[in-house]
Amino acid sequence: LLQEVEVLVSRWNLYINLGGFFVGIFSVTLFGPWSDSVGRRPALVLSAMGMALQAAVYLLVMYLQLHVAYFLLGRLLSSVLGDYNLILAGCFAYVADTSDKGSRTFRVAILEACLGIAGMLASIGGGYWRRAHGYINPFWMVFAASLAATLYAAFCLQESVKQRKPARLFTLSHYKAVYRLYTAPEHRSSRMQLILYSLSFFVIVTAHFGAKDLFVLYELGYPLCWTSDLIGYGSAANYLTYLSSLGGLRLLQLCLKDSWVAEIALISNIAGLVVISLATTTPLMFTGYGILFLSMAATPVIRSRLSKLVSETEQGALFASVACVQGLSSLVASGVFNSLYSATLHFMRGFPFLFAAMILLIPAAIIG
Repeated sequence: LLQEVEVLVSRWNLYINLGGFFVGIFSVTLFGPWSDSVGRRPALVLSAMGMALQAAVYLLVMYLQLHVAYFLLGRLLSSVLGDYNLILAGCFAYVADTSDKGSRTFRVAILEACLGIAGMLASIGGGYWRRAHGYINPFWMVFAASLAATLYAAFCLQESVKQRKPARLFTLSHYKAVYRLYTAPEHRSSRMQLILYSLSFFVIVTAHFGAKDLFVLYELGYPLCWTSDLIGYGSAANYLTYLSSLGGLRLLQLCLKDSWVAEIALISNIAGLVVISLATTTPLMFTGYGILFLSMAATPVIRSRLSKLVSETEQGALFASVACVQGLSSLVASGVFNSLYSATLHFMRGFPFLFAAMILLIPAAIIG
């Protein structure tokens, strides 16, 4: 029975993630360019409202004990309104609107650090809350937070787009705007840089998500055999890389260009993953986590660089495409790294981390 439940959970997770991704691609690339004309607030309101609707559907499913297929309905409702990817696109576009090119990288890094801190708080607080009060109560917090974000975006957030103009929502011109980013920029060199930096972002995020998905499995198995408290400390160390990367990026920017900061961050990431792939003791595993202290500094540099390659009126279209790339990275990472872990378990448990380190040489070469 337990195996049957695990198979069903895995299958429905796949349906929910794939459904959300494919619907989200069309909605994010619709709302992102639309926000370049009408402003960021409408896009942020719609995406936060979608997250609140999803939480509300999930609560109804759990209270009324409905069929698990209704979870998919909740995810699709959220995806139609942009889902989490549109929130990311809107927030990063907002930062690009309100910052100059000199300070943009650090401001983007602050936003990414907020994602890490939020993930850490949700992971720790949600785990204790679930054990104390069950599965349903934490979803009330999700619903309340999404509703608060909706109200804040609607009534408190100052609009960042300076020259707003009315624009139709349901038109192919928004999709064409994303297409033109990569096919018809102002300069031919910009097109190549957009493609190469987007490829670098895809590889880095894929390596990050792929390794992150396997850390707990790796720590539970032989020879580490970690207990729950050690796994918690390891998770905290992993999330703290967001803060250490933010501080390290700020210090390195005082004497180095952004491209060199990204190279150092990639070296930190590669070295940390190599150590983790060979870790057979707890001190060595934490040493690997420690070496990763700058690993999250590369993605803010790439986001900032991409933002500087397009005009002020194309920021929404750009970050919508970046959000789609990030969503695709998550799906690819889950499929590739979980399959790789199962296939290489018999000869080297840490091989997926070594593979992640190897593919990070691609963005290191591109940026270099």
